[in-house]
Amino acid sequence: MKKLIFILLSVVVLSGCQSKPVTGETVKTADGSYQNITSKELKVMLKDKDFVFVNVHIPFAGDIPDTDLSIPFDQIAELDYLAQLPEDKNAKIVLYCRSGRMSQIASEELVALGYTNIWNFKNGMVEWERAGFELEEK
Repeated sequence: MKKLIFILLSVVVLSGCQSKPVTGETVKTADGSYQNITSKELKVMLKDKDFVFVNVHIPFAGDIPDTDLSIPFDQIAELDYLAQLPEDKNAKIVLYCRSGRMSQIASEELVALGYTNIWNFKNGMVEWERAGFELEEK
């Protein structure tokens, strides 16, 4: 009987530990929408990373670990930089900067270009550090 109770409690505890999928907060634009996320949501997403992670902050102020690309926010629509992004406009792309403003602008630009799966870390590296997470200083 004790073994059965232990097994049932273990199942309940483990099922409660599974993280829910991150959905973010939808931001509508004239051309579509993108998702705003918080540092906690980004941390969950990075555990099973299935996206291209782009730092758009200028000048360089560090990277969040697992960053794939650095593209200046105000040049993201230029062909040389667009060529670095996935050709598939449905591919998941997560953008961030220092405070969230530059990544918001870049998110809106990519949505205007037809990208449909854009995620913006809305408070950027400032929130990341406040949450106690580290930056890389390349």
